[in-house]
Amino acid sequence: MRFQGAQVAAGLMSVLPGAQALLRFSCSQLVVERLDPLVNPGVVGSPHLHQIIGGNAFNATMDPAKLDIPGTATCTTCTFADDFSNYWTAVLFFRARNGTYHRVPQKGNVFFEQAKGGMTVYYTPTLTGGKVTAFKPGFRMIVGDPMERTAAGAAKYRQLTYTCLQNSMTRTGETKNLPPKPCPAGIMANIRFPTCWDGVNLDSPDHASHIAYPTSGTFESGGPCPSTHPVKIPQLFYEVIWDTTAFNDAAADWPTDGSQPFVWSYGDATGYGTHGDYVFGWKGDALQRAMDQNCQNDRCSGLGSQSLQQGNQCTVETTVDEQIDGWLEELPGGMAVTDASGKVIY
Repeated sequence: MRFQGAQVAAGLMSVLPGAQALLRFSCSQLVVERLDPLVNPGVVGSPHLHQIIGGNAFNATMDPAKLDIPGTATCTTCTFADDFSNYWTAVLFFRARNGTYHRVPQKGNVFFEQAKGGMTVYYTPTLTGGKVTAFKPGFRMIVGDPMERTAAGAAKYRQLTYTCLQNSMTRTGETKNLPPKPCPAGIMANIRFPTCWDGVNLDSPDHASHIAYPTSGTFESGGPCPSTHPVKIPQLFYEVIWDTTAFNDAAADWPTDGSQPFVWSYGDATGYGTHGDYVFGWKGDALQRAMDQNCQNDRCSGLGSQSLQQGNQCTVETTVDEQIDGWLEELPGGMAVTDASGKVIY
């Protein structure tokens, strides 16, 4: 389902007040498995489980010197058919009182309910005018740190948050930690990437040093880029809705001490370690054209599009043979859950 008429205005005001233009579109789930071509290139069975969306060129290695992503991919889960990029995050689990784990399902975002899980992806040009430079072939980046377990440590990632959804349109009350109470319509993870680039490096050893946040304020407030990273890039933003509603009976199912029961696949029960990964794969200059012409939502003149149903059909075969569904004795990969000191909690 596409935005139309009043839905456009209502949707924009609820998610990005003041925005003049943006791409907002759905990407269904491509695959869920333990692969991470940025942090663990070439490893089949990376330490923790990820959910990946985008083009079907995704694989364990994705060497930028050897892989032409839009030239290799034959389909994409995104509704913009020119976007063969890959986007991924960790996976949320529910931990029962008996110590077993169950993967939390995802659901499509508002107006994209027919998507097969996945995410809603945003690319927003500057909100205060001026040129924004689209990502280049070979560009990749990470935001967040799965090792973080404290509010102080997570503070350096300014806009990695959660929304406890009261209904499908809730867009207020963001927190840095996982919500401590049941959320009537699920938990939305909000992952906003830095918006300044050094203008030279398509990647860096930590996949983050070549990008930076504005020196003050945020992208939305028009904060200036630092001199070390002077080039404004689009704000890339993921919304991922985890359908936690099956686990909302706190009296019967949550820990007896009142703590929240959700755990990330990398062993984090706080939420402070949330993170996101990105590998650029738009065809030709499609993304730059979209940024230059101030496109609106999931429609943009000159860009190819496809239906949600078509995107749902794009998949890749899993390469890691393991159980990830049903009730599990441990997190996939045997990942332990740790606290701020690195001590294993369970």
